Amino acid sequence: MDDYCQVPYSQLRYCVRCCMPETNEGMQFDEMGICLACRAAEEKQHINWVERGNRLRGILERYRSKDGSNYDCLVPISGGKDSSFQLHVIVKVFGLKPLAVTFSHNWFSPTGRYNLENILEKLNVDHFMFTPNRDLVNRIARRSLELIGDACWTCHSGVGAFPLQVAVRFEIPLLIWGESIAEHSGRATYNEPVHRFDRDYFTKVSAKVWPEALVCDDITLRELKPFELPSWEDLERVGVVGIHLGDYIFWDEERQMEFVRKHYDWREDYVEGAYKGYKSVECRMAGVHDYCKFIKRGFGRGTDQACRDVRHGLMTREEGLRLAHEVDADIPPALVEYLRITGYTPEEFYNILVELREGKATRLPRPDPGPLRKMVAAANETGEG
Repeated sequence: MDDYCQVPYSQLRYCVRCCMPETNEGMQFDEMGICLACRAAEEKQHINWVERGNRLRGILERYRSKDGSNYDCLVPISGGKDSSFQLHVIVKVFGLKPLAVTFSHNWFSPTGRYNLENILEKLNVDHFMFTPNRDLVNRIARRSLELIGDACWTCHSGVGAFPLQVAVRFEIPLLIWGESIAEHSGRATYNEPVHRFDRDYFTKVSAKVWPEALVCDDITLRELKPFELPSWEDLERVGVVGIHLGDYIFWDEERQMEFVRKHYDWREDYVEGAYKGYKSVECRMAGVHDYCKFIKRGFGRGTDQACRDVRHGLMTREEGLRLAHEVDADIPPALVEYLRITGYTPEEFYNILVELREGKATRLPRPDPGPLRKMVAAANETGEG
């Protein structure tokens, strides 16, 4: 691994238990230097999950269609391991009739498309999917980098807006998501959760800007209509609320992945920027998203995965730091495609992300564009760029 890619540990403060640096958004350390996600992992072991499961059953029964004239709930689903498992729980464990909804990022991998179609067919669930056109996705991918330092505004915004649009249109008040935000984030714990399902949640924590901010010479407000959130009045009229299954049942993503793999033939594959083959396997651009985070904040998906493995006792903190560092710094091949469709040069790509660094991240090394230039040149020579 080239030295220029390495982010010296000494430049950042890390959680004393896991591998997460202080540059993680919303990161908080307690007086002992332990991050909120590690504290949440402690809390998780002492929660009365039987009692929480009973609370979940009560919520689901309250929203079950009384006369069978409508869907019982709405389940946003990507076809990933989490949404596949949550659909199983809703249909097979609790016997509800959900409407599954998918906002397509238009970057589906073959494995991801198979997983989505497969779980829907095996569970016999009605499905509603929206896919923005390719040209619009490409133009937003360019604008997104400038505005939020990430190529994925389309997905961040769409997964928040589209399920709410469908909930209002079909008058389905209950949305059911998967893992709790306490599972991995520095923003909440199980005892102090974030109420993520207000109208503006996804804009605040991931999309960052409203659709109007994307309007420019290449993007019109009319084209951004699919990303428009329903009004507060419409949401209140329908009574839209949302819950995480992970706040009510013990969430173990690896065991759940093994479950859907065994019982539903859910498939893993190579995922750029990760050392596990199941997280975001449905998206061809996941590695670009994670590499942007690495350049901007000094850590990527390898760190996220290592933190969980350290908390679960699968590796030491030192092993996790070393592995995360190696994985995070790898330049994803999909980045070459991203540069091709957006027209950015490697220098422009890095400059934009460096300028968006904040706080302690401003002390991180400036990346050398040379290796990425070589990847682009090699792709052009072979006709793959």
